[in-house]
This record gives sequence, C-alpha cells and structure tokens, in this order.
Amino acid sequence: MNKKFKISNLYLIFIFILLYLPIAYLIVYSFNSGTNMNSFVGFSLDHYRQVFHDTRLRTIVINTIVLGLLSSLVATIIGTCGAIAIYYLRSERIRKRVLNFNSVLMVMPDVMMGASFLVLFTFLIKIPMGFMTVLLSHIAFSIPIVVLMVLPRLYSLNPSMILAAEDLGASDITILNKIILPNITSGVLTGFFMALTYSLDDFAVTFFVTGSGFTTLSVEIYSRVRTGISLEINALSTLMFLASLLLVVIYYFISQREMKIMERRKVDE
Repeated sequence: MNKKFKISNLYLIFIFILLYLPIAYLIVYSFNSGTNMNSFVGFSLDHYRQVFHDTRLRTIVINTIVLGLLSSLVATIIGTCGAIAIYYLRSERIRKRVLNFNSVLMVMPDVMMGASFLVLFTFLIKIPMGFMTVLLSHIAFSIPIVVLMVLPRLYSLNPSMILAAEDLGASDITILNKIILPNITSGVLTGFFMALTYSLDDFAVTFFVTGSGFTTLSVEIYSRVRTGISLEINALSTLMFLASLLLVVIYYFISQREMKIMERRKVDE
C-alpha cells in the first residue's frame, strides 16, 4: 500500500509539473529585460509598463471585462430560473431529457459551437458581427454551467420548509424570495463566477462570432502571437492567469462556506 501511495504521489507531481511548468516559464520571462525567451538577461518590469501604456490593449481589457460581467449576470439569471423550473418539473422522464440536453451543451466542442453560432448570426438571424453576437454567444454557453451549479443546491433543500410555507398560505413569490433564493445563494454565486471565468478565457467561440470593430483579450493574444511572440504577451498572459487564479480562490471560499452550511444543517436535522 505504501509503495502504491508513493507511486500515485509521484504521478501527481509529474502531472502538475507538466501542466504548470510552461506557465511558470512564461511568467518568469515576463520579467526578462531582453526581447525574447532564449535567455534571461535581467529583471525588468518594462513589458508590464508596455501593457499598461498600450491604449488599444486597455480598451480590449475593458471590453473583455464588461462582456464577461454582463454575459455572466444574464446567464446567471436565466440559468437560475431554468434550474428552478427543472427542479419543479413533475415528470421525471422530461426532467432527465432536459438535463441531458443541458449536458450536451457542456460537452459540445467549442469549435462546433462557434461554427453553429456563426451560421445562426450570418444566415438565420443576420445580426452584424460585433459586441452583440459575442455577448449572445457567451450567454448561451454559460447558461448550462449555471444550471449545473444551482441544481445541487436546490436538491439539497429541505422539502418540508416549502410544504410548511405552502400550508401557512405563502405565495409562490414569497417562497421564492424567503426560502429558495436565500438557500441557493452560494450556488448562484458559484455559477456566476464559473460563467465569468469561462467568458474571460473563451477563444474558440469568440473567434467565430467577433467582428472587426470588437475583440477580446484571448483573440487579441492569438492575433499578436501569429505575428511573433513578444514578452509583452507574456506579461499580458501573466495578468490574465492571476485574474483567473483570483476567481478560483473566490470560488474556493464560496464552496467552503457552502460545505459548512450543509454540515450545520445535517447537525440540526
């Protein structure tokens, strides 16, 4: 058993090194005073200064943040309403089919999803490519994520509370505001942060539906890499990595809070 345990630890260490070594390499060379990643000349923050002084890049960062927050907010509202609707479906067969359709959207390749949105906006709805098409696409692929985050919180609710509220004459709106929403808040917040992370990091779908007048950080980085890797891209990628890491930390604390609440409920029951 000890031998297997040590082998499993070595395997995990190897996997983590394989995953994080390129990121560490990229971050280290973002502080290089040279112009390439062939050799580390010396420590410098010049590439970060270039990022913050790039007017076009600042505009793209603002576009990306606004897009992420807006799409995540709308997707969270729609996804939460959808999860509640699924929870209250009386037919078990219909509920499973709806969940299966939701799961299909989760596992669908990004390239296929981007191509389908391109066909939709080009031939069926005919919306000019730009902010609106990217926004609608991000909302669409974020909704299934929110649904999957909110549903487990709904199933963990004590049905007796809802039945008791109904017996006391509470309306559906009152039950929703006083019982359901307060108890699934952590799931809603988790869904929001997960949708925000997916929106900020998405490239494939955005690449298909973005227009000439609008772009996001991921598409901009891809465009710059095609013309040659510069250490300014390293600095920009490092900042994006830190932002994603911050969202993961926030998600971790929300999950820990949810676990403590569920443990308290079990003790009370």
